[in-house]
Amino acid sequence: MIQVEIYEAFVNWLDNILENNDMPNETVSFCFNLYEESTEDSVYAVQLVACEIFDENNPDWACEECWSSEEDIFCVELSDEAEKDWKAAQKLITGWIKEYLENGKYAGILDSKPVAAGFVDGDLELISR
Repeated sequence: MIQVEIYEAFVNWLDNILENNDMPNETVSFCFNLYEESTEDSVYAVQLVACEIFDENNPDWACEECWSSEEDIFCVELSDEAEKDWKAAQKLITGWIKEYLENGKYAGILDSKPVAAGFVDGDLELISR
């Protein structure tokens, strides 16, 4: 379930990034990198990267970055949620991304290319092709 206030904050973050940054011409795909900022407090972070390659058979394709939001990350705290582990965080954030791809102001920038999300040391979930 998408919590409206947190989702709106995510949308504002993503709109700001997509509105104020030109993606390189060599962008072939996008990945939302997920990080555990604090396991004790159940805080997770999201970073957007543009990638030079896309290869479903190569799980490291998202490492070939040509652009990154770098330290401009979005953080969400799940400490008050019933489910607050990394799997719950990935499910929640992936749901936000799917919703944005359907209704986001700058969704056209993203959905013209493959989009994935996942923890940097884990498997990627392909959201759109």
